[in-house]
Amino acid sequence: MNQIFRKKTYSGTPGGYGLQRVLGVWDIVFFGIAAIIGAGSFSSLGEAVYKGGPGVILLYLICGVACTFTALCYAEFASRIPVAGSAYTYAYASFGELAAWVIGWALIMEYSFGNIYVAFSWSDYFTSMLDRIGIHIPDYFTCSYPEAKKAFLGHSKNQQLVRAWDTAPEIGGLKIIADLPALLINGLITALCYIGVRESKNFNNLLVILKLAVILLIIIVGSRFIDTSNWTPVSKITGEPSFLPNGIAGVMSAVSGVFFAYMGFDALSTLSEETKDPQRTLPKGMLISLALCTLIYIILTLVVTGMVDYRKFDGVGDPLSFIFQPENVDLPWMEFTVSAIAIVAITTVLLVFQMGQPRIWYAMSRDGLMPGRFQEVHPKFKTPSFATIITGIIVGIPILFTDKTFILDFTSIGTIFAFVLVCGGVLMLPPRDKADGFRLPYISGQWIFPLLFLTGLGLFCLFDADFFRNLFQFESAVEREFKISVMIYLIILAVLSVFAFTRKLSLIPLLGLASCLYLLTGMSHENWLWFGLWFGIGLVVYFWYGRKHSALAGGE
Repeated sequence: MNQIFRKKTYSGTPGGYGLQRVLGVWDIVFFGIAAIIGAGSFSSLGEAVYKGGPGVILLYLICGVACTFTALCYAEFASRIPVAGSAYTYAYASFGELAAWVIGWALIMEYSFGNIYVAFSWSDYFTSMLDRIGIHIPDYFTCSYPEAKKAFLGHSKNQQLVRAWDTAPEIGGLKIIADLPALLINGLITALCYIGVRESKNFNNLLVILKLAVILLIIIVGSRFIDTSNWTPVSKITGEPSFLPNGIAGVMSAVSGVFFAYMGFDALSTLSEETKDPQRTLPKGMLISLALCTLIYIILTLVVTGMVDYRKFDGVGDPLSFIFQPENVDLPWMEFTVSAIAIVAITTVLLVFQMGQPRIWYAMSRDGLMPGRFQEVHPKFKTPSFATIITGIIVGIPILFTDKTFILDFTSIGTIFAFVLVCGGVLMLPPRDKADGFRLPYISGQWIFPLLFLTGLGLFCLFDADFFRNLFQFESAVEREFKISVMIYLIILAVLSVFAFTRKLSLIPLLGLASCLYLLTGMSHENWLWFGLWFGIGLVVYFWYGRKHSALAGGE
């Protein structure tokens, strides 16, 4: 049994691996903005707005806070482990092999499945831009089969998806529907990653400036078309105008779309060895980038929901160009400009994620947890060639059989779970003396955390007394699942409060853990079912192959 908890020892000290400390605070900030302002703003914003309405900005605040605490925990890990790496590396050195496998398996979900959603969004912006220059791809070749069928059966307001189902050709009674642009960009990105692509910080900074410029343009131009009545649509619950038309349960159901916007920030923790004075620079850069991005998302969401009724965003993968389409404010030049820049911005997101995934497999294969072929390096291009091809296949095939909502939920739940492990893992780390690199400040949570829990519970009972009074009465399946999740969450917080008091646990990782766990309350039982199935497959693979072939097994 102890075999699954065996740890990997990393020798050396930070800076001893040939990496140069060249990154300052604003370089970290720009890398953070590059990672956060991307697919989230250009794609998943539409899904989040449709589910949560204008009140979804509250969720952006919650996610920003959760990621802030989690970023500090990542920084603590990065400074303790003297090699550049990811949460997989940190877990292997700190908690053992099984925990490392679990996080590695979650990273596979984050990078590979996340890119499926991004490919769908790239397709939406690409077809929108082509339409503006007079080139029209048939609707049934711009979406997936499940999307079109779901829109038709659900009488969706997204007429493009409905038309795709109505006009699709049939062979043997089966409608031919496939997102060809999404398949095309996946193939091209896979080819680029196979050949090898290098990025510089200067190019990254230039691209960030371009993305921020177009978002600023959207905010300035879009603010002229805001109709404040769109911020208080008729509530489906009370029948009265409300900033939360679908209630707090509706807002929390949008957690996947919102959290997807923040997923990339964890990549900053891998830059500790290349950062000047990482003890101060890395945490400061993380916090500044998270604060700026959260502010940008809130303002952008207010503009988008003020311009167009939130209910129109059902199935929309290109929300920032959609608001300028003829059926909305009808600004062709803005629709074309946003689509063109979005294509560039989203392409870089695809590239970074598609380059990152093979390297996770490469690291796991090098440790013996995956077959040796995954660490094959192309003799000419010096890239993990086999792993890159497999990544392209894993991203490409589901494009034919999945829809945006499923992929978004599936990706987000795995990433949030990985964040929970990181925050919880820091609580298990032994204390250390003052050392080089970032050191997470210790603030005792013995009294503060239980007090925060009791205060929060009291305010919850005060302002939402109906939650407990009508605990077993549900207006919808979403509300039922949300109430069950909240009760489980409150029980977990109560247990954490007891441990915080008896063991004097550190407050910051406790707050990160509590924040990330709250985000999980927005996941449906279907999300948990598929998540459990994915991790079940992962455990089978580990016990069937990884445990036996581990590089550490030879020493036992």
